[in-house]
Amino acid sequence: MSFKVRVEPSGHEFEVEYDETVLDAALRQGYAFPYGCRNGACGSCKGKLLEGDVTYGDALPPALGDDDTERGLALFCSAQPMSDLVIEVREIGAAKDIPVKVLPCRVARMERLNHDVMRLYLKLPATERLQYLAGQYIDFLLKDGRRRSFSIANAPHDDEFLELHIRHVEGGRFTSEVFTKMKEKAILRFEGPLGSFFLREDSSRPIVLMAGGTGFAPIKGIVEHALAEGMTRPMHLYWGARTRSDLYLDELARGWSAAHPHIEYVPVLSEPMAEDAWQGRTGYVHEAILADFEDLSAYEVYASGPPPMVKAGESAFAERGLDPNNYFFDSFEYAAD
Repeated sequence: MSFKVRVEPSGHEFEVEYDETVLDAALRQGYAFPYGCRNGACGSCKGKLLEGDVTYGDALPPALGDDDTERGLALFCSAQPMSDLVIEVREIGAAKDIPVKVLPCRVARMERLNHDVMRLYLKLPATERLQYLAGQYIDFLLKDGRRRSFSIANAPHDDEFLELHIRHVEGGRFTSEVFTKMKEKAILRFEGPLGSFFLREDSSRPIVLMAGGTGFAPIKGIVEHALAEGMTRPMHLYWGARTRSDLYLDELARGWSAAHPHIEYVPVLSEPMAEDAWQGRTGYVHEAILADFEDLSAYEVYASGPPPMVKAGESAFAERGLDPNNYFFDSFEYAAD
């Protein structure tokens, strides 16, 4: 049994099989819907249900509240049709022709960036390259069926290796293995590229980039790609962290700002220590942006990092005039075992 889905405003149509989600069916048939975590936690795939009914099983997914359903919104990574549907989704043309692959890789190099962040450089087989958009991520496919997601930190043109920034999560089995057991030359498998968080190159709007912790990784890829493409759109990069050591590539970001007049870098610490001797901005990173921008209606905002930061930015920036369609985010959900 299958149901037909029509997408507005594009008019695209596709079939969804029994027990298949709307998002899975769309991606399987080559339609580039926005998505992030694909497990109902981040809300990236949220859209409007114009006609028809869907089910989420026993409970609504975390990123979908009762107020969302009352407004006719649906979370398409979790929604399974109960009838033919008409939905409203902003499709992403730039990602449509990029194949998602399952590939082996070798850990070519490991670099400790601070006390809890490891940089991995992954080498693909000699006959393979991963085509991706700056800001997307990959899923490691672990032997017991688990998946762990990490953003790609290098720009697509610089693809000899895939660069990842992995934070050690307390109670996280995989990240603990990275920090205590993993060695160079280890073999892993991953699926990618994934996600709808990437630089929109067809826009001329100035950009605000908001990173929290290792949310700096996809932001790094976006900035490096923009520089390689010769883009001169104003870019205001805000990186929030707890202490100075958590700004693990601070000098790199400062270098971008020093070398390129259209890039501004503002680091923000929420809990600076006395030994940091910090003279810069303090508090929450989204509040620093609010302090600097009275009107965000002309901007695009790219936010990457902890879910509370992403959520706070979404509501606060909308109040400053940001069009929700110009708020792109990658909400990091850390998995503990």
